[in-house]
Amino acid sequence: MNLLAPLPPGWSELLRTALEVAATLAFALSGVIAAARQRLDVVGVCVVAFAAAFGGGTLRDLLLDQRPFFWERHIEFVWALLALCLAAMALMRQRHLAPTERAILWPDAIGLGLFTAIGVDRALALGQPALVAVMMGVVTSVFGGVLRDVLVNEVPRALSDHRPYALWAFAGGWLYVVLLGAALLPWLALSITVVATAGLRVLSVYRDWQLPSWRD
Repeated sequence: MNLLAPLPPGWSELLRTALEVAATLAFALSGVIAAARQRLDVVGVCVVAFAAAFGGGTLRDLLLDQRPFFWERHIEFVWALLALCLAAMALMRQRHLAPTERAILWPDAIGLGLFTAIGVDRALALGQPALVAVMMGVVTSVFGGVLRDVLVNEVPRALSDHRPYALWAFAGGWLYVVLLGAALLPWLALSITVVATAGLRVLSVYRDWQLPSWRD
């Protein structure tokens, strides 16, 4: 019996798609907020949101040789992203909401947890070894945020704020592998991975947990 088997057939692809939609919208919202902080126009907002939402999954699909890309297989993702960008911009302008750095925390953390879980699961479903699957989870969850920050002319927060980010994605990926290895129901393993990864990211920001860095 393969304890690292993918989700059961029938509802597995539906669950994966639902998680990927949620992760895509969460990262897209973080891109909207980041672009709004730089006062970009509507085209700039859509570009940054697209990079944040689709960058990690696209790189994952490239590395796993999966064509067409996940957002090409589900073109409704793109329409949902455009609608989210327009609605979020209209709401923020109408309510005069300040696009603060702290406002990015929640959608970014939720997207981190969701994309970590779905990245690992998709790699395992293709028969990849556990280490490769975990790295695909890290790539899926981190690379979009890196692209987002580069496009708004910031040093990527995943590399610069010293509070664990990619580290939690790496740990969350192994958590998913361990939970599957313990024969936990896949949907429950996915849920625990998402909550643990996102929760640890939020906690590390609020508690100001920092990784070792170069001293002045």
